[in-house]
Amino acid sequence: MEQSDLDRHQQYCELCGKMENLLKCGRCRSSFYCSKAHQKQHWKKHKLICKEPDKAQLPKQKPEQQQQPPPPPSPPPGDDKAPEKNREKISPEQVDSASLPQPTNTEVSGDDDGPKEDRSNNTATPNGQTSSSPQKLAVEYIVPCMNKHGICVVDNFLGAETGLGISENVQALHKTGKFTDGQLVSQKSDSTKDIRGDKITWIEGREAGCETIRILMSRMDDLIRHCNGKLGNYKINGRTKAMVACYPGKGTGYVRHVDNPNGDGRCVTCIYYLNKDWTAKEHGGLLRIFPEGKAQFADIEPRFDRLLLFWSDRRNPHEVQPAFATRYAITVWYFDADERARAKEKYLTGEKGEKVELGKASDPS
Repeated sequence: MEQSDLDRHQQYCELCGKMENLLKCGRCRSSFYCSKAHQKQHWKKHKLICKEPDKAQLPKQKPEQQQQPPPPPSPPPGDDKAPEKNREKISPEQVDSASLPQPTNTEVSGDDDGPKEDRSNNTATPNGQTSSSPQKLAVEYIVPCMNKHGICVVDNFLGAETGLGISENVQALHKTGKFTDGQLVSQKSDSTKDIRGDKITWIEGREAGCETIRILMSRMDDLIRHCNGKLGNYKINGRTKAMVACYPGKGTGYVRHVDNPNGDGRCVTCIYYLNKDWTAKEHGGLLRIFPEGKAQFADIEPRFDRLLLFWSDRRNPHEVQPAFATRYAITVWYFDADERARAKEKYLTGEKGEKVELGKASDPS
C-alpha cells in the first residue's frame, strides 16, 4: 500500500467522523473536517492543540508559488458556545460525495484566531481499501475508526467482479421465493409490516447457488479475525448466519431501532450492499444512524460493493428510510463471547448463531 493511501485511511472529520471529501486544517495540517461549519464548531477544542508544523517539514514550493501574495484571511469562527438543540443533518451529498471531482491541494488560510482549511484531494475511491491486505485494512483503518466513531465504511470492498457474483446469487435466491417477511427481535403484535418492510432469508454459505455469498462471509470473517481483541473490550468468537434482505421498493423501509437493545451478544453489525448505480435522491433507501450522545446523524447510501460496520448495541439507533427501488443487503452480526454466554443463560434470542473459528483464515472454497 502506498503511504498516501494509508494516510487517507486515517482521516476523519474530527466532529462527526465522516471520511470522505475532507478539509484539512491549513495551520497544523493534521486534522480534518467534512465542512467549514464542522471545523468552526470544533475550533474551541482544536485550537488548544493546533500548531503550525516545523517549516523544515513543509513541502517546498515552486518559485512562482512563493511569489504569490498570501490569500486573505478567512472570517473568524462562529460562536462555539451555543449548544446544539437538534441533530445536524449530514446530507447524502456530504457523506457520499467522494465520486465528485475535487481540486487538488487548494488551501484556505485563516488568521491566528480562526481555523485554517485545506481541501484534501479525494478520488472516487478515497480510502483505497482494495489496495490493502485484510490485516492492514483491519488494523490500520477499521479498528481505529470503530473505536473512535463506532461506525466505519469500506468502499470497493471486494471489487466489481465478486460483487456482481454476489448480486447474481442474491437475485437468484429472491426468485426462488425463499424470502419471508422480516421479524422483530421482540414480536408482540401483528404490526411488523408497519415497522419493517423487508423480505429476508438466512444463509450459511454452503447452500447450492450461494458460493459467492460464501466468499463474502469468508472475507468478513477474515477482517474480524484481524480486528479481534482490538475492537473495544470485545472478544469475538462467533457470528450469525448471513441475513439476505430485500426491500422491494414502493416506499418500504425500517423504522428507527437498535439491533441489540437487550444484551443478546451481538456486538458488531456488518452490512454489505449490492445496489448498482444507487442514488439517494432518486431511490431513497438511506441507512440513517443516530450515534448516541452526538448532535449529528450519518446518512449511508446502500451503494454497490460497500461494507458498513457499526456497534450493534444502543450506541447506534438507526433506520432504513423508504426505498423506491429494489434494495439488497447482506448482514452478519458478530458475537461477544461473554455477553453471548450470559444471554444464553437468561433466554433464547432466536438468532441463528453458529461458532466461527476466528483464529485462522477462513476457507471460501
